[in-house]
Amino acid sequence: MTTPSARDDHYQNEVPLLNNRQEIEYDDDDTEDYMVDYKGDRIVFVNNKSKYGGWKSAGLIIIVDIAECMAYYGISANLITYLTGPLGQSTVTAAANVNTWVGFIWMLPVFGAVVADSFLGRFRTIIISTLIYVLGLGLLTLSVVLPSLIGPRDCLLDNNSIYCTFPSFKVVFFFCSLYLVAFGRAGFKPCVQAFGADQFDARNPEECKSKSSFFNWWYFGICLGSSISRLFLTYIQDNVSWSLGFGISTMSLAVALIVFLLGTQTYRYNVKKENENPILRITQVFVAAAKNWKQSDASKDGEVSKSRGIRVGVHQFRFLDKVLINPINSTKNARQCSIAQVEDAKMTLRLVPIWISCLIYAVVFAQSTTFFVKQGNTMDRSIGTSFQIPAAALQILINVSIFIFIPLYDFALVPFARIITGKPNGITMLQRIGFGMFLSTLSMVIAAVIEKRRLLVALNFGLIDRPEVPIPMSVWWLSPQYLLVGLADVFATVGLQEFFYDQVPGSLRSIGISLYLGVLGVGSFLSGSLISIIEHITGGSSSHYSWFSNNLNRAHLDYFYWLLAGLSLAELVAFLYLSKFYLYKRGTLS
Repeated sequence: MTTPSARDDHYQNEVPLLNNRQEIEYDDDDTEDYMVDYKGDRIVFVNNKSKYGGWKSAGLIIIVDIAECMAYYGISANLITYLTGPLGQSTVTAAANVNTWVGFIWMLPVFGAVVADSFLGRFRTIIISTLIYVLGLGLLTLSVVLPSLIGPRDCLLDNNSIYCTFPSFKVVFFFCSLYLVAFGRAGFKPCVQAFGADQFDARNPEECKSKSSFFNWWYFGICLGSSISRLFLTYIQDNVSWSLGFGISTMSLAVALIVFLLGTQTYRYNVKKENENPILRITQVFVAAAKNWKQSDASKDGEVSKSRGIRVGVHQFRFLDKVLINPINSTKNARQCSIAQVEDAKMTLRLVPIWISCLIYAVVFAQSTTFFVKQGNTMDRSIGTSFQIPAAALQILINVSIFIFIPLYDFALVPFARIITGKPNGITMLQRIGFGMFLSTLSMVIAAVIEKRRLLVALNFGLIDRPEVPIPMSVWWLSPQYLLVGLADVFATVGLQEFFYDQVPGSLRSIGISLYLGVLGVGSFLSGSLISIIEHITGGSSSHYSWFSNNLNRAHLDYFYWLLAGLSLAELVAFLYLSKFYLYKRGTLS
């Protein structure tokens, strides 16, 4: 029996969707990928059905990701509380550290995807990266346990609260473990989602529709896993033990790996006929274009299309068509790029403006795990007479919004939109993303208004200089901004996942998912940089407080939210303009 891992040694795991939407024809279909079972045999469809893959396998992979999300959000959802509490960091330092780490969490998957698409294949990459991931979580739990066993170095009493600092090597150990988690997740996240989508064949009409629904229910599963963490693990961390909370995250991921391996014999494994590195194929086009930049335009002169009987097609990025002309001084046996390579390069290049125009959305996305939580910590969090809800647990409202609207979107909005637009998915992927950006902008406006009210309540009750006293304003006032962020996710985040998976060349599916994750990563870095710049500008004088003062009653998060609302509006205008000129791949449903 040929195992999937052994099969990957010879083939590149990948599956294409349909070729570019423009009328581009190929000489043959030698570049077509195909699907095999765990034995290495081609998948056979009987009455448009196969015993491998489909919702059976995709559903199992969604369960795996639910467990992984429990593990990840069990760390990230309450990380700023741990940094500003047990580790004793300032609000600005903790927010910067969280944003930097989250930035790496979302950026590193680009490298994991490159390894999967070019070398190891997705199945093997998922297994190896998950083992690293489990190791990182285990060490992170150990780093939290060690200070409680050995004891802190210095403690001081401030405003009836005890703050302790630990030996520097323990802090270093904590952050090394934290970044090992990021390194392990880098291979898991892009590959497991792409592997799940690969369980549906886009060339099969029925499965093509299921693939679009997969992204909705994939995100539903993510939210289910994160909800469990935000409801239960944050409570355990705040009220029982940080080590127990982190330990449960470690066990959750270990269970996820076992469940994933149990489905080995049910999965479809997508095999690339060509062994050529897909990234090198595209890089060769840009290198050849640089060498041939003085040559005449191939698509204009029609030299290539006449000699090969092939239509070059798209008139965007025509400078890349020059690579199809042999340079005058080239040797007879010089390697020339193919039409398929040129079109893959064009597909990739078309994504760049859209990718850039989504970054501010990711900056807004980052606030729900940092300043939203810090706001909640200053407010009345009591339920009844003795129970206090953890501030980080309010992030569950994002998930509540998603739980409600994803089924509505899939079962009500899409069928209704189909009747009006005639499109299989109701609205295009870019329309979906754009509406999500609008909701994200609105969430910042609401957040700014509510924060202004919080500051007024603190002023009216004489609590401006008493940050340790909860403001008599219910934490549920933050509900609208959380719910709007969740609703924006239903449209923009899920839309971005589907868009980048669908629109990249067929051999770069994992990298397509990593491009979506990269939006969130760069957004987190931008958020951290923006906070640092504003802190430097507004906190440079002792005569006034910065926007991000440790005493949030003296800070001005409302100004920051208004700034993000303005940037989001400008981004939305740019996105709508760029979307008008975007050309979808041929055969794309949206």
